[in-house]
Amino acid sequence: MNWYVDVLKKYAVFSGRARRQEFWMFYLFNLIAVIVLALVGRAIGFPALSAVYILAVLLPYLGVTVRRLHDTGRSGWAILVGIIPLVGWIFLLVWLASDGKPEENQYGVNPKYAAAV
Repeated sequence: MNWYVDVLKKYAVFSGRARRQEFWMFYLFNLIAVIVLALVGRAIGFPALSAVYILAVLLPYLGVTVRRLHDTGRSGWAILVGIIPLVGWIFLLVWLASDGKPEENQYGVNPKYAAAV
């Protein structure tokens, strides 16, 4: 659960690098939370409950996504590729799922090796 809290602590940090595990675990937790909150919201008569949560974690999600793109050697602006109709989200998905550059790049040291030291 440390990865979730770490992402929230760096909610507006768009510099540096994020490991693949950090990004995907944050994404998975948020996906599960949105589904649960949608069900709970529907049961209590407040269907916008999941939308409130999505807005609350939007900035941390963008931050960790930009840092993840930095880990693969791409600019954070590459997130905009996702808005290209039909194929943009596929490119973005492949980039987010690919392994980070093992060497230090312009965005910092590799977080995988920095955590091991």
